[in-house]
Order: sequence, then C-alpha cells, then structure tokens
Amino acid sequence: MFSRKDRQKNKPRTPESTAGAPGVSDNGRDGGYNAGIAVFSYIVGGILVWSLIGWGLDNLWGTRWIVLAGALLGAAGGFYLSHMHGLTSPGNSVGGDNAARGPSKDEDQ
Repeated sequence: MFSRKDRQKNKPRTPESTAGAPGVSDNGRDGGYNAGIAVFSYIVGGILVWSLIGWGLDNLWGTRWIVLAGALLGAAGGFYLSHMHGLTSPGNSVGGDNAARGPSKDEDQ
C-alpha cells in the first residue's frame, strides 16, 4: 500500500508563476509580436463567431441585418477581451520604446 508520504512525493506540481495574459512572454523578448497576434485572433475570432451566430438567426427569422450586428458585436467584444487581458494598453510596451511617455527627467543635475 501507499502511504501519505508517497502520495505527496508523486503529486504533480503546478507552476508557481504564469505569464498572465496570452501573448505576453515572461522574458520580454517577443511579447509585442505575440500580443499583436493575440489581439488579432481575439478580434477576428469574435467577428467570425458572432457573424456565424447572426447568420443563423437571420436564416431562422428571415432577416438580413443581424449578421452585420453580429460582426460589429464580435469586433467590439474581441477588442474588449484583448483590452481586459492587458494586450492593448501602452503601458505594456515590451520593445522599450519610451517616446510615448515624454522626455526623461534627470535627477542627477
């Protein structure tokens, strides 16, 4: 039989740190590219899914405008989702471009 000590030794461990948002790397080398791909996939995926739902409702109800409303809703939802994951905020600049923050303040002078 197995004892409690054996079970604790063989128990799989979960990683202690995660990258957080999809597309953002821990080391900061390729986070900008990955974040761009994640934003693109959220927006395009939202457009495709909600357009398909709108197309189905259009066929069901005999209308022609719900597919457009679904596409707009999907684009807005994809952008909202990527923004909530922190992929669109300028504060997550991975490339080190600090031009958007303005001039630096030298404290030594």
